[in-house]
Amino acid sequence: QVQLVESGGGLVQAGGSLRLSCAASRRTFSTYRMGWFRQAPGKEREFVAAIRMSGSNIYYADSVKDRFTISRDSAKNTVYLQMINLKAEDTAVYYCAASDRAGTSDNIYSYDYWGQGTQVTVSS
Repeated sequence: QVQLVESGGGLVQAGGSLRLSCAASRRTFSTYRMGWFRQAPGKEREFVAAIRMSGSNIYYADSVKDRFTISRDSAKNTVYLQMINLKAEDTAVYYCAASDRAGTSDNIYSYDYWGQGTQVTVSS
């Protein structure tokens, strides 16, 4: 069992930046897939970015490509999501997810562990 705790959300103006962190409760091996998803009010949870704890297999949703960067610090069992040039449409609760099994990284059902989420609000 892995507990995930997100932090770093908040209120920011359009064009601003935030860095989200996701800390795992125990060691996440290099084969773990780590993902960020987000859910806006009235919408389904959607894929944002994913990475393996080894640092490979990095993927982004088209809507955030070139603005968001996912990274990890395996020594700290932590995954980050650096967000720049934020837009009002980025407003959502951001969730961290993890899985130790094979799967498609942008598929919400391929993850077994989820954090409680952190709110990101971008004012226009």
